[in-house]
Amino acid sequence: MTEFLQQLINGLALGSIYALIALGYTMVYGVLRFINFAHGDIFMVGAFAGLYLAPKVWKVFPEQSVTGALCILLLAMVLCAALGMLIERLAYRPLRKRPKLTVLITAIGVSLLIEYVGQHEKVFGASPQTFPQLLPSRQLELSSELAFGSDQLIVLGVTVFLLVGLQFIVQRTKIGAAMRAVSFNADAASLMGINTNSVISFTFGLGSALAAAGGILYAMNYPSVDPLMGILPGLKAFVAAVLGGIGSIPGAALGGLILGVVETYVAGSAMSTYRDAIAFAILIAILLFRPSGLFGRTEVEKV
Repeated sequence: MTEFLQQLINGLALGSIYALIALGYTMVYGVLRFINFAHGDIFMVGAFAGLYLAPKVWKVFPEQSVTGALCILLLAMVLCAALGMLIERLAYRPLRKRPKLTVLITAIGVSLLIEYVGQHEKVFGASPQTFPQLLPSRQLELSSELAFGSDQLIVLGVTVFLLVGLQFIVQRTKIGAAMRAVSFNADAASLMGINTNSVISFTFGLGSALAAAGGILYAMNYPSVDPLMGILPGLKAFVAAVLGGIGSIPGAALGGLILGVVETYVAGSAMSTYRDAIAFAILIAILLFRPSGLFGRTEVEKV
């Protein structure tokens, strides 16, 4: 039971990061009905933003302080939100009326562009870099055999706060109502006076900000960052979004948590070599037996 609880804590911390990235996938799909495969690279940029912002923020706030860490997190989220909105404006908006396959190929191209520009020596460089410690790390022991790090607790707390904030924005604000209207019927929303371009741009910015938060939290727990670090977490977060039901915000959050817990248990078992493969096995299974996901709705297309 102790080992079960220990792996559960580790899995929830990892799954929280997947959930934050998956929310970006599911929001963009909900509004535009396409998958932004460059989203995992926004996650990577968020981690590097934290890496380069930390020394500058620590000139103003005490090093490894809560205020300094919050400032780094918020600045990284703002920068990545701006990057996400810029990508939408330059790469996706001109193709909005084109076939979905065209937009999908463009998303893959944007992803590769960010990755290989990031590897240039004058940008991030190809070599892994050590992420700074934003907060003092402590080991919290619940018993002699059950313990977890303070970084894991921070990941869970920040994720819950961001999820509650996102739910409030979507359900209780004017821009959230506009997002839901555009998701339901973009043409009708436009006829009712909603600026669909602004709503779509805001959606990209919001999803990118959450990915940046995921990048910071991931780097706090796995303190090595490189320009290709977003590929695997991005793909796994996509699996989490499909598992929960692509287009469903609660589904994306739950899918991320489930995937993180399953992956952690597999890593701690005799099948540890299949840790990364289990996510794609789940993807195949969900597409075979429940394509709409756990919270998704089956849609009937008229021919």
